[in-house]
Amino acid sequence: MRQSVVRVAVAALTLSAAGFGAWKVNEGFSEVPYVPTKGDVPTIGHGSTRYEDGTPVRMTDPPITRARASQLARGLAAEDEKRLIKSLPGVMMLPGEFDLYMDFLGQFGYGNWTKPQSPRTWLLRGDYVGACQALEAWRFQAGRDCRLPVNWGPQGCKGVWLRQERRIAACMEMQK
Repeated sequence: MRQSVVRVAVAALTLSAAGFGAWKVNEGFSEVPYVPTKGDVPTIGHGSTRYEDGTPVRMTDPPITRARASQLARGLAAEDEKRLIKSLPGVMMLPGEFDLYMDFLGQFGYGNWTKPQSPRTWLLRGDYVGACQALEAWRFQAGRDCRLPVNWGPQGCKGVWLRQERRIAACMEMQK
């Protein structure tokens, strides 16, 4: 069911508490650095691949607490909010769409967000359904198509595809 709110300027939006909570759930928690899938980079806490100063997470980094993981994730999300807003001048969005694209940005990174075939391209055109449909192209990790069961084994990337499926469904539901 469509949200009972209207689209507002992206510049007036921020990641909701529910959106941040969903991010933490989607990312899980690890007190020690790990590599989530083959070919990925070291990650700690709730999906953080770098620290506030830009230093990448290393496998030799010390453990962190849940509180530090939340602090780190929120700080990096605040940076992503600014980048997302700046990348969508004049775009109107539902709060739920903003949360959804913040989740995309957190998972796939700003570099991928600015590529020509990312949802951003369609959002800049005002094509919200096209933006939702563009999400399907973002199912690859380290050259593997995460939609294919052959890539779902240990150190596989099934989670990448399942998260995209949920994101696509939620995005399309908001277009009704």
